[in-house]
Amino acid sequence: MDRDTFGDYLRTRRARIQPRHVGLPTTGNRRTPGLRRQEVAQLANMSIDYYIRLEQARGPKPSRQVLNALSRALMLNQDERAHLFHLAGDTPEPSSRIATDIPVGVLHMLDSLVDTPAYVVDAKYDLLKANPLARALMGQGEMAQLCGSPNMMRGMFADPDAAQHLRDPDKARFAQSAVADLRASAARYPDDPELRQLVEDLLRVSPEFGELWQRHEVEVRRHLVKRIKHPKVGLLELECQTLLVPDRDQRVIMYLAAPGSVAQQRLRALRETVPG
Repeated sequence: MDRDTFGDYLRTRRARIQPRHVGLPTTGNRRTPGLRRQEVAQLANMSIDYYIRLEQARGPKPSRQVLNALSRALMLNQDERAHLFHLAGDTPEPSSRIATDIPVGVLHMLDSLVDTPAYVVDAKYDLLKANPLARALMGQGEMAQLCGSPNMMRGMFADPDAAQHLRDPDKARFAQSAVADLRASAARYPDDPELRQLVEDLLRVSPEFGELWQRHEVEVRRHLVKRIKHPKVGLLELECQTLLVPDRDQRVIMYLAAPGSVAQQRLRALRETVPG
C-alpha cells in the first residue's frame, strides 16, 4: 500500500467538495477548502482519529468496507473509486446493480444536441432518456420497433414479428452487436436481478435472441451505419455513434448525418417538425 499517495489523494478529494454538496450546512468562517476532516469521518461513519491517521499515512491498511465508505463520503466516481482501491493495494469489487441515474453533465449534453438525435441507455439497454429529435425519429417507422418497449432488447426480440424484422441486414447487425454488449454486461453484473430476468425472458420467447446469445460474443458497440425509413422525411442513412459514460456504465447513442448529404437535409426537415 502506498500510504503517502493514499493520504494525499484523500486530502485532494476532500478539498474539492463543498459542504452543500453532501447536505451539510455552511456556517461560520471556513479556512479549510472543501470539507473538514471531521466531516469526512462523520460521512464515512468512522472515528476522526482513524481518518486523520489515514490522511497522515500513519493508519493501518483500510478494509474494503472502509474504502467503500470513503468512496461514498468523498463522492468518488467509478474511476476515482478504482484508483482509491488500487492505492490501498486492493481490487475494487464490481457494482452489483446497474445504475439508472443519469449524470447531470450527460443530461445537459443531451439537451444541447438539438440538431442530433440522441438517447441514453443503461447497461441492460433500458431507454433512460431521449432528446426531442430522437423521439421524433423513434416515434415512428423503423426506430419504433427498437423502442416500443422501455427496454430496447425487449423491443427488438419480444416482438412477434422479430424474425421478420431481423431479416433486414441493418437490424440484424444492430441486434448482433447489442446482444454482444448485453453479454458483456451480464458478466459485469452477475447479481443484478433485472438483467438476469431480462435474459431469462428473452431466451424463453425469442429463438433469435437465443441463437445470438449462444455465440458468446462480447462487444461494446461504438459504431454502426443505420438506414431508417421515416414516413415524413423518407430514408435516412445515419452513422450511429456510441459514447460511453464510465461513471454509470451507460451509453449515449447519437445518429449523425454526413455533411452535405441527403440524410442531413432530411434530418433538418425533421428538426423543423419538433416543437421548440
